[in-house]
Amino acid sequence: MPDTRERLRAVVEKVAEKRVPQDPDESLFESGLLDSFMLPDLVSAIEEEFTIKIPDSDLNPRKFDSLSRMEAYLAR
Repeated sequence: MPDTRERLRAVVEKVAEKRVPQDPDESLFESGLLDSFMLPDLVSAIEEEFTIKIPDSDLNPRKFDSLSRMEAYLAR
């Protein structure tokens, strides 16, 4: 079974329709891979993949800016 980071990578690639950089700390928004309009789709896809509910209060691009930040968010 893929680890959390690889599952997140697959989710982001599906939403962005682009390859995700190998560096897990690279900003996905600053690099242009994601934009703020994609955030709801990204969060929805993460919720589905990990069978969780992300509260609206957490819909902040900073929390989902990189694979490592997403991974840290899910680990809490």
